[in-house]
Amino acid sequence: MKLLVIDAGNSRIKWGLHQDGGWIERGAVATAEADRLSDAFSRLGSAERVIAANVAGSPAAECIGEAVARFGSRVQWVEARKEQCGVRNTYAEPARLGPDRWAALIGARHLHAGACVVVNAGTTLTADALNAEGIFVGGVIVPGFTLMREALASNTALLKLRDGHFSFFPDNTADAMYSGALNALAGAVDRMLRYLDATGEGEASVLLSGGDAALLEPMLSAPRLVDNLVLEGLLRIGASDV
Repeated sequence: MKLLVIDAGNSRIKWGLHQDGGWIERGAVATAEADRLSDAFSRLGSAERVIAANVAGSPAAECIGEAVARFGSRVQWVEARKEQCGVRNTYAEPARLGPDRWAALIGARHLHAGACVVVNAGTTLTADALNAEGIFVGGVIVPGFTLMREALASNTALLKLRDGHFSFFPDNTADAMYSGALNALAGAVDRMLRYLDATGEGEASVLLSGGDAALLEPMLSAPRLVDNLVLEGLLRIGASDV
C-alpha cells in the first residue's frame, strides 16, 4: 500500500510517500507556500491513503486537501487519543495534545522500547516524557531557537539580532544571545531527563527530531537523531488502522 504522510508544522510542511517498508520520496515546502503542494504531489503518481498531522491551521489544511484530491481519497487527520499504537496518553484532556506531538510519541515508541524524552526542535521545542511502559507522562513547550532570539531582539532596546556562535563563556552580545538560546533549549531537555530519573525511570534516552535538531544535538548527551519522528509515527498510525 502506498501511504502518503504529511506533517504540517508552523514553518514547514513535511511529507513522505511510503510503500513496502521504505520511503519512495520525501519533501517539504514552507507553510507560507502551502499552495506548492499540488505541484509536488502531482509528480507522485498515486497514493492509496493520506494521513496528516496539522498544527498550522485551516489554511494549511485547505491546501493539503486540495493537493491530495487527485488521489481520490480524503485526508485522515490525526488527533491524539487516550491510547494508540502502544502509547497511553495521560494528558488532562487527551484530545488537546497536539497531533504532531502524539505522532512523534508513537514514532519514538516504535523506535525505542525504553523510557525516553521525545524532542522536536522547530519553531517551538517540545520535550515529552515517555516512560518504559509506553505512558506519556507529560511534557513542556518552549520557544524554539529562532523564536527565542527574535523575542529578545524585538522586545528590548539594545539587543539586536546578529549572527553569533556558541561559547561556554560568551564575551559579546551576539554570542551571548546565541549561546543563551541553545542553553535554554538543552536545559529544558535535561530537566525532563532529570524528572524521569526522579520517578524511577533511570537513565532515559533522548530521541531528537526537527529542523533545529542538528543545532541542538551537540548540546545533549548522546541523543538519537531521527529525521522526522512525526512522519514515523504517522506511518505506525496508518499501519494500525488498516
